[in-house]
Amino acid sequence: MLLIVAGVGAGGAAGVLRAADQRTADIERIDTLEGVLDTPDDNVAYPAENYLLVGSDTREGLDPDSPDFGAIGGADAVTGRRSDTIMVLRQEHNGGAALMSLPRDLWVEIAGTGESQRINSAYNAGPERLAATVSQSLGIPIHHYVEVDFDGFKQIVDEIGGVEVCVWNQARDEHSGLVLDPGCQTITGVMALAYARSRYYEEWDGTDWVMDPRADLGRIERQQHFIREAVGGALAEMQSSPFAAGDTIEAVAGAVRIDPGLDPVRAAEVLRKAAETGLRTFALPVYNDTVGDAAVLRLGDGAEQLIAYFRGEAPAPAGFETATDPALEL
Repeated sequence: MLLIVAGVGAGGAAGVLRAADQRTADIERIDTLEGVLDTPDDNVAYPAENYLLVGSDTREGLDPDSPDFGAIGGADAVTGRRSDTIMVLRQEHNGGAALMSLPRDLWVEIAGTGESQRINSAYNAGPERLAATVSQSLGIPIHHYVEVDFDGFKQIVDEIGGVEVCVWNQARDEHSGLVLDPGCQTITGVMALAYARSRYYEEWDGTDWVMDPRADLGRIERQQHFIREAVGGALAEMQSSPFAAGDTIEAVAGAVRIDPGLDPVRAAEVLRKAAETGLRTFALPVYNDTVGDAAVLRLGDGAEQLIAYFRGEAPAPAGFETATDPALEL
């Protein structure tokens, strides 16, 4: 959804919006989400809406000839379908937007089961189970749902011309296939996915490869930085050439699945305005724990304060905002 923001762009031209309407009519809708999501009353003024943004790790339909197929694997590389990335986007109706990532290993009660598991396992029973789990376990109302898989993510990044990423040192992840040179560089689909998926991120310190000890939490910070850069860069591109937005919108339309009640063009236009005021990104405070033999994460000190903001019960706590420095350090 954040890249649909860029797709609709700053053109604002009627022709662009009409083209967007035509292209988004064929976006896949997830009918099973009806009755699961919060539906605002049209007669009540709501201060904000929450979008559940999900990156699926499904390998279905991946091209075996893709250069990153070895790093990702085919449909038999994972059992079932899990949510590789889970984020909640709060869009304030009076302007501004905030993004909070939910670690995939967060230990919560899975909706409808009476049992607790890592939150990403909820997606095994479908997006409706995941949405219900976020709403019930964290108390965060979810109004809309947007999902993209690995292949769709690569298509969107390629269509917007790539995203600039800056690192102090040479970086790699031998599991995801990531390879970055020191300095700033524009990465496109394949390498962008390797960057977004990296949980074994390493940087060369001149003598040895040094692993980022934060694992998934480090990945979350890099993902959030990537999104800020992607939205900013794509908005700038669309402002300079607004009618090029059509191809971006078409790529997005073929790459995402959304809830039945979401109007992509209206949402994108509202979110575009919010993104122009600055996208705030937040890290949920967590701590390491074990359940049996499983390494998990639990909500830490201050988590309730941040979650209360996404519930609409409190102001945004600045203490949990993630770094905005484009050059990330270990």
